[in-house]
Amino acid sequence: MSQRVRGVIARGKGKPVEVTTVVVPDPGPGEAVVKVQACGVCHTDLHYREGGINDDFPFLLGHEAAGVVEAVGDGVTDVAPGDFVVLNWRAVCGNCRACNKGKPWYCFATHNAAQKMTLEDGTELSPALGIGAFVEKTLVHAGQCTKVDPSARAAAVGLLGCGVMAGIGAAINTGGVTRGDSVAVIGCGGVGDGAVAGAALAGATTIIAIDTDERKLEWARGFGATHTINARESDVIEAVRELTGGNGADVVIEAVGRPETYRQAFYARDLAGTVVLVGVPTPEMTIELPLLDVFGRGGALKSSWYGDCLPTRDFPLLTELYKQGRLDLDAFVTEEIALDEVEQAFAKMHTGDVLRSVVIF
Repeated sequence: MSQRVRGVIARGKGKPVEVTTVVVPDPGPGEAVVKVQACGVCHTDLHYREGGINDDFPFLLGHEAAGVVEAVGDGVTDVAPGDFVVLNWRAVCGNCRACNKGKPWYCFATHNAAQKMTLEDGTELSPALGIGAFVEKTLVHAGQCTKVDPSARAAAVGLLGCGVMAGIGAAINTGGVTRGDSVAVIGCGGVGDGAVAGAALAGATTIIAIDTDERKLEWARGFGATHTINARESDVIEAVRELTGGNGADVVIEAVGRPETYRQAFYARDLAGTVVLVGVPTPEMTIELPLLDVFGRGGALKSSWYGDCLPTRDFPLLTELYKQGRLDLDAFVTEEIALDEVEQAFAKMHTGDVLRSVVIF
């Protein structure tokens, strides 16, 4: 039997989102229905609403979520009804060429639910990042459910489902930050502050937060930044070098996704240093760099997909660090909102008033 629940959809490019009735089918083989408890409002959801991902409207938005498994389909053994889970949008297949090489965090054939959730008239919905969690209950592939400590606060650990994990992973998994490193993070929203927190967890001794908003720089200090640079007031490259003995940072994480900030990251790193791009650019963006500088500066230029995370490994670990008080996930939650306040949350995102708005069910 299918269920009818309330959810937030985007019907067309740039149109305000709306709360409507969503039909959720019973889980089929390999699928699970999850009763959502909390879902963060991520910038990717705004990209979907604006048509920046694709034009497969209507979208069922939301993907940064935690909740309780309500039902599972045939063949599901890793999760069961009653399990508290964080949802992930890269459920690894175990069989593709990346998985077979022992690098499942690069899985090229991740799983989504086979069935579609629909509107009452039968119109199929496109779930954001294969999840669609601005809804009271959602249908996902069981591999998209990662069990974590059920005593954890859903609004906090749900953020591991996207932005915070992307940032932490960009520092630790992709950037390989380790004790004694110097790290610069350009862009101090949810992903950038996740990178700051990840660098602090990894033992970096110099952590430089860079933004144009003093409020965001203050947030970054709370996550472990040892220095801050206001890019409106200082030359970023020169300021980073000054704070690193004239050398540049060992790892520079670009969490904006723009050519001008990527160029800053490229030149703000030390020789043989690493640049990590975790900010998401738009399709028309290009960058030009002198090839001699690419060669002569050495090191590595990397892109970070979802923080190169492996949910089954990373979500329980980070939840445990949160429970121990070593990772302040609560600090990422600026406000808790109702389902019908998502559009207002998008507006606050534009003005920089929030780090994360989280829908509570």
